[in-house]
Amino acid sequence: MKRMARISALVGGIAVLAATAALRAQDAPGGGPTAVSISDEGREVYEQICQACHMADAKGGGGAGAMIPALAGNPRLADKDYGTIILLKGRGGMPWFSDILTTEQMAAVLTYVRGHFNDYKDPVTVADIERVNLASPPVPDCNCTQ
Repeated sequence: MKRMARISALVGGIAVLAATAALRAQDAPGGGPTAVSISDEGREVYEQICQACHMADAKGGGGAGAMIPALAGNPRLADKDYGTIILLKGRGGMPWFSDILTTEQMAAVLTYVRGHFNDYKDPVTVADIERVNLASPPVPDCNCTQ
């Protein structure tokens, strides 16, 4: 009887390990190896901040009258500056993140999104973020009193 209990426990443990491995494999980018180095920091920023709206698969969605754009398969992200401008200045319902994320974190998450959910191989660098930030006029504060 003890032997059967041990075998059952062993089989259960193996099943848990196999399920965990399968779940992790689903999270890996498709299409085989790429030249893009996907940093853990970019993935973490995406998972902690971006996926709340853009979803884990980066396919966006809608509800309550709001449409969240897909980041996966988004041809606009071929231009590194597009995503940079959105993070720095915001757009529509998307807030700006220049007060929340460092330039390093912005570069990491843009590189992650462009390489993991798309096939854009050139990384976004801190120099790219700084260049776009200097070229974009600041958004004026609104001291709107009427």
